[in-house]
Amino acid sequence: MAGSRLETVGSVFSRTRDLIRAGVLKEKPLWYDIYNAFPPLREPVFRRPRLRYGKAKAPIQDIWYHEDRIRAKFYSAYGSGQKAFDLFNPNFKSTCQRFVEKYTELQKLGETDEEKLFVETGKALLAEGVILRRIGEPRTVILLLLLLGRPDP
Repeated sequence: MAGSRLETVGSVFSRTRDLIRAGVLKEKPLWYDIYNAFPPLREPVFRRPRLRYGKAKAPIQDIWYHEDRIRAKFYSAYGSGQKAFDLFNPNFKSTCQRFVEKYTELQKLGETDEEKLFVETGKALLAEGVILRRIGEPRTVILLLLLLGRPDP
């Protein structure tokens, strides 16, 4: 059946039934008797979606979490960063993930203003030793600010 387009001819059950009748399959699959005893209400047959104008629209809606807004704001402000993901370490947390966790932690403490919360999260991570560099900001500015003791660039 590899390479043939028989999946468009009938359901898996009808094709298996025909193969058993023809003697190609010697024994029934495990699911065959159960499917035969309790058939579905609607036969699962392949049907091509009709395209009217352009592409068919997906009926599945996008899933957005609260953290996604924080991540989008983080990446627009700081970019993807210089540090690569360590996929060999199962406990590795990216800078963005640490930012999101610190953001939600500060948010639970009662801060409501998003801009202020974003800045405070950057300051808290800087206090932990995580240096965040804004997009388009030269490295020398960050080093000078660190030397002067200012917490947020």
